[in-house]
Amino acid sequence: MKKRYQVVLIFVVFAIITYLDRNSISSIGDDITKEMGLSDQQWGMVLSAFSLAYGGFEIPTGLMVDRIGPKKTLFRIVIWWSIFTILTGLASGFYFLLIVRFLFGAGEAGAFPTVSVAIARWFPAVERARIQSVVWMGSRLGGALAPILSIQLAEAYGWRGVFYIVGTLGVLWAIAWWFWFKDEPREMKGITTEEVKEIEEGRSLKNAHHGFLPLKVIIKNGNLWALMGMYHCLLYGAYFYMSWMPKYLQNGRGIPKSELGWMVSLPFVLGMAGCLIGGFASDYFAKKRGLAFGRRYVGMFGLVMAGVCMIAGSFTENISVAIVLLGLGLAFKDFTLPVAWSAATDIGGKNAGAVTGTMGLAGQLGSAIMATAFGFILHATGSYELPVRIIGVIVIVGGLLWFKIDASKPITE
Repeated sequence: MKKRYQVVLIFVVFAIITYLDRNSISSIGDDITKEMGLSDQQWGMVLSAFSLAYGGFEIPTGLMVDRIGPKKTLFRIVIWWSIFTILTGLASGFYFLLIVRFLFGAGEAGAFPTVSVAIARWFPAVERARIQSVVWMGSRLGGALAPILSIQLAEAYGWRGVFYIVGTLGVLWAIAWWFWFKDEPREMKGITTEEVKEIEEGRSLKNAHHGFLPLKVIIKNGNLWALMGMYHCLLYGAYFYMSWMPKYLQNGRGIPKSELGWMVSLPFVLGMAGCLIGGFASDYFAKKRGLAFGRRYVGMFGLVMAGVCMIAGSFTENISVAIVLLGLGLAFKDFTLPVAWSAATDIGGKNAGAVTGTMGLAGQLGSAIMATAFGFILHATGSYELPVRIIGVIVIVGGLLWFKIDASKPITE
């Protein structure tokens, strides 16, 4: 097996652990809120604390990876978030939990921008979307496993034990990463000269930019603003599945906890297929019709269909049909996900870390707004369906923003 495909495998394991750590809190959220006596508004604030911190530290971490490389950056990220995952299990009240989840988000910020930079260094441009799709498929596997494993582990060891276990997995991964990975392919032990040549001749990220993107470049670049707007809308949809969906099904749809696991997992299982198909489709059309076409129309199709499915699911009374429609909503959204990250590295060029971090910041602001607003809309209206419909409309708007994104035009100073 070529060395770069071994790198993909370690990134897939990384993505699985990332989403086990992220999503477990939502799956056992009812246990946490009952023990601590948290309101829906307080729970929404806990969920949004992660997103606010994650978004706020995306750009600094993106700049860090441009400067010191993905090996050191990702090691720091995984060790940090693993420690605060473990500390989540020690939470004793609302403010403790709020602070720990904020610091958890600050530590995990930049995780996928860092992976994207590593992919740009290790893979030719024509392979990147499909590699992103495989990595994001791993994240969806983690998302699918999280509700099943966390509920079972909570029954065996209590909800606090869940965080101790998944946090320890992150520490073990970080140790393996530190001793095995190299930032540059030519430095990797056992790689062939032929593979190094194949990688270096097909990549564009050779000499990363080590400074800040000037503010005037960001302000004047409509391509970057459209990318940020699209990802902002995309994460409204994504974070619903990672935060509020378990409570939506349990309290809004009356699903008993014993049946909750597979229903929360189904969208992530379908999302695995969406990630894989979207990345390969984008690379195929990029090769046939050009980079702008291959990123734009695959990305647009996915988000528009995702929004339509979410809205249709919220209006469907039959629970089984509604679950399938909501699952397809995540599948279509994930059809776009690897395309978005590939477009960010295409546009970023030598500033890939800064651009992916900027996109990630915009997205996490969407996550934070959604997580908090969902709780307040629910409190004001008593409806679990209304916020889902609003999210669906926002996701469709994100799809239409792809018409303004041209991945064939790298950002320049």
